Amino acid sequence: MKRLITYLARALVAFAMLGAYTGYADDAVPNPLRIGSEGAYPPFNVVDQSGQLKGFDIDIALALCERLKVQCKLVAQDWDGIIPALLAGKYDAIVASMSITAERKKVVGFTDKYYSNKVRFVAARDGGFDPEKPAGKTIGAQRATIAASWLEKNAGGARIKL
Repeated sequence: MKRLITYLARALVAFAMLGAYTGYADDAVPNPLRIGSEGAYPPFNVVDQSGQLKGFDIDIALALCERLKVQCKLVAQDWDGIIPALLAGKYDAIVASMSITAERKKVVGFTDKYYSNKVRFVAARDGGFDPEKPAGKTIGAQRATIAASWLEKNAGGARIKL
């Protein structure tokens, strides 16, 4: 918990300096602060039965808005359009479990990461999948993710479905 609070504090500092990333004046944070998230990556972000964004990323976004003393306007956005929508001004920031990559750093600014995950292969136990021998298999991944990028470079003869 102490580690998470440290990461949140770092993210808060970065949000306080939001002007460096969005073109706002140094002392101006938009109110409401519009935050984009996907809503299809449970438990981190998901749209609940009432149509509201919920999850770990959403809790972080709401905590940041609370600390900044601004209203939070959450905006759901499909993953493959999340960066283009930020650049188009649909929202002011993204809080959506986005991995930091060199390609993404060319167009957006990142705070320190607040957690890290590992990408894994998942298959039926009796499906005969061997990640060392993917040729002839069909492998799925979410479009515009680091998993999809990795598969496109390393699929070894497997069919990729994004």
